[in-house]
Amino acid sequence: MENILLILNIVFAIILVLLVLMQKSEGGALGIGVSQENLMFSKSAGNFMTKVTAIVATLFIICSLALTIVSRSELTPTSSVLDTVEEKTEDTPEIPENN
Repeated sequence: MENILLILNIVFAIILVLLVLMQKSEGGALGIGVSQENLMFSKSAGNFMTKVTAIVATLFIICSLALTIVSRSELTPTSSVLDTVEEKTEDTPEIPENN
């Protein structure tokens, strides 16, 4: 199950990158010079490529969360790190007494 989710996640990532690269640039680097045409809810937001990109991004996020949930059981530690560390008192220096 984990391998299938991992392969799906990689495929969704590649498709998402390709979809983003195929979209037409709308100009206005990082929101500089925002006009009415560049708003999120303008006519261009209903574009087919935009909808497909949103769907693939949603599938990628869902697959990533599912992969995290499935692999969580392997990440839980069975014992604490502090349980395995032994205290070494012989290496610690002694504090000299004041006369």
